[in-house]
Amino acid sequence: MKEAGKKGCSMETKPMKKAAGTCCGGSHGTRLVAVVVILLAVVAALGYAGVFDGLLKKSPAEIAKAAGVTETADTLRIPLTALDSGKALFLSMESEGRQVHYFALKSSDGAYRSAFDACDVCYRKNRGYRQEGDLMVCNQCGQTFPSVKVNEVKGGCNPAPLDRKVDGGFLVIRKGDIQAGKDYFPGKRA
Repeated sequence: MKEAGKKGCSMETKPMKKAAGTCCGGSHGTRLVAVVVILLAVVAALGYAGVFDGLLKKSPAEIAKAAGVTETADTLRIPLTALDSGKALFLSMESEGRQVHYFALKSSDGAYRSAFDACDVCYRKNRGYRQEGDLMVCNQCGQTFPSVKVNEVKGGCNPAPLDRKVDGGFLVIRKGDIQAGKDYFPGKRA
């Protein structure tokens, strides 16, 4: 029976061994919840820090294949339909032992554009750009650039222009033009 004035469990108070996990017999359930919360916090912190970024990220070759990108001896051909969403398509090509990173997109004004995934200022850090809506954002300094300025504005932290042309249903980029940008990529990308 419950003693008068005491709060808690309604079990009789007898001198007996209390079972773990019962309402009066221990804190096994509380400890388990605490451990789970701590583990989730650690996993979330590691995810936020980018530890798991490479696990689910596709390689540029996988991205190109999925987008229908084809190569000839001299050119790279990107189907315009792969760019119609306005989302940048990030690709790379090896040139003299270096990975040359570049991207193509359909800007908000409807033009098809391409640029190296580097700029004249931050290229030594080899961090490139990311897309946030209609903006390309430098991963090193945080400067933002509207999609309509890609291939239009040169220098500074603007994405370095990459020549391209539209031919039928494809955005065509010459491999020689891609290879010419190898000096923007001094080492491996982190």
